[in-house]
Amino acid sequence: MPKQEIDEIDRKILAALQKDAHTTTDKLAEFVGLSQSPCARRVRSLREAGVIKGYVAVVDQAKVGLPISVFISIKLERQREEELDRFQTAVAKWPEIVECYLMTGQRDYLLRVVAKDLESFEMFLKQKLTRLDGVASIESSFALAQVKHSQALPL
Repeated sequence: MPKQEIDEIDRKILAALQKDAHTTTDKLAEFVGLSQSPCARRVRSLREAGVIKGYVAVVDQAKVGLPISVFISIKLERQREEELDRFQTAVAKWPEIVECYLMTGQRDYLLRVVAKDLESFEMFLKQKLTRLDGVASIESSFALAQVKHSQALPL
């Protein structure tokens, strides 16, 4: 699929949808200065091009009983493609891991894990993460407070 060219109107549409994905086409069209039909076509085009990947509800993790965030640095024994793929396939299956990044530098991966309490995190660590073949070291850091969290990109 060809790369989607993003113009100023598309940026306004994306900024508005990042603030409120429930914005009606009517309100969105008014905000960006288009009629409803061209605005709806632009939104559809952005979805089809993969610029808009989907719509989600942003859930407060503490209010659903998952107040603990742990950042985990992982170093693998080897950084061969098959080891990287094996690790990524394993962690993709675990719902406790809400983010996973392949990194440069001293560590190979950075994970963000959510848990309801320390015991739950310990079980995740012992029953899943430490049982993965090829993991050389695991370093965990507990978040004390979330200072900023945003899904919105600075358009």
